[in-house]
Amino acid sequence: MNILLIGSGGREHALAWKMKQSPLCERLFCAPSNAGIDEIAEKIELDVNDHRAVAAFCKGNNIGLVVVGPEAPLVDGLADSLIEVGIRVFGPSAQAAQLEGSKGFTKDICAKYDIPTAAYGRFGDEDAALEYLATQSAPIVVKADGLAAGKGVIMAQTMDEAIGAVKDIFGGMFGEAGAEVVIEEWLIGEEASFFALCDGTTAIPMATAQDHKRVGEGDTGPNTGGMGAYSPAPVMTEKMCQRTMDEIILPTVKAMNDMGAPFKGVFFAGLMITEKGPELIEYNVRFGDPECQVLMMRMDDDLVELLVACADGDLAGREIKWRNEAALSVVMAANGYPASYDKGSVIGNLDKAASDDAVEIFHAGTAKSDGVVTAIGGRVLNVTALGSSVYVAKEHAYSAVEKVNWPGGFYRRDIGWLAIEREQKQKG
Repeated sequence: MNILLIGSGGREHALAWKMKQSPLCERLFCAPSNAGIDEIAEKIELDVNDHRAVAAFCKGNNIGLVVVGPEAPLVDGLADSLIEVGIRVFGPSAQAAQLEGSKGFTKDICAKYDIPTAAYGRFGDEDAALEYLATQSAPIVVKADGLAAGKGVIMAQTMDEAIGAVKDIFGGMFGEAGAEVVIEEWLIGEEASFFALCDGTTAIPMATAQDHKRVGEGDTGPNTGGMGAYSPAPVMTEKMCQRTMDEIILPTVKAMNDMGAPFKGVFFAGLMITEKGPELIEYNVRFGDPECQVLMMRMDDDLVELLVACADGDLAGREIKWRNEAALSVVMAANGYPASYDKGSVIGNLDKAASDDAVEIFHAGTAKSDGVVTAIGGRVLNVTALGSSVYVAKEHAYSAVEKVNWPGGFYRRDIGWLAIEREQKQKG
């Protein structure tokens, strides 16, 4: 079948790379694409905000599946518009996508369906939020309710920081995403990412991962979209995965069906593993970035077949096969990220860096002209590797990173540190 992939990041490059391996994939189109995706898919000029134009392209090119990578088009209702005219889509409806589009929406579902999560308050004006803060204590978490490109969460260590965060959000720091604010209890534990496919009624577990959100080594500095990831997450034991399905994923499936908005797509549950077990930090309704990169490296199954089954309501009885190896991805970002950064710096030696059979380099913010690859975004490359352990995968990934010739970029040197500490203790 012909497939249209929406997106231009490292997540989409990883999805494209995996979908091209499927015998079901005949032609793969991508909009807006990047320099890496351009090597394996047909780049098309298409305004993904123009739903009619997307539908017309699909009809004119016999598209059998549309895969929506990022969250914004899903929250905007692209899946609804395409399904309405008979086009198969992997990704939830606008109403179901509110699980990511509104943190307050998700917290209210957690409260109603007894899904374990942090205690919270939800506010539509600054005065009410500040009044609530006066009854709380630090540390505390302040979140913009809407989509903020992974940057709308402030981990306030003091009450002054929390008050400043509330004022900043209502003052327009995150635009429309800050029309409401969610204030949450600070959960203590270890973070993990859990993924599950859902076809509206049946949900099946995928794999686990751990992300590194902070820009600096030792998990310091401001939050980013993610500076690296690895899979599987050691803290997510078989028992913890089963509890996550039973206590978080399946009640959410029921909740969405009860409100007449069955969820079709991928649940990406950001978890905190506390003394009580898994607690939901937040939902995303698309594959994570950079978590998708490590998941696709480890998947030992036909991705296209799974996405079609998900869209068609045909997941019952399926299990997803995974490689036994670990995968680790290092993000190379433009100097200055996540604040202002320069664009247009040249990146060289990528072929040599990717010459190791265990390594794939997934592009994110890149463009290519006259054979020259340049950086045009904040997070630019995802150097991803397989290994018999997280430590071995890390060695492969960093060996490749060091071969990339890019003075305009930087990366964290400690991706995977927590898992590697565990591995060393087990050997010890």
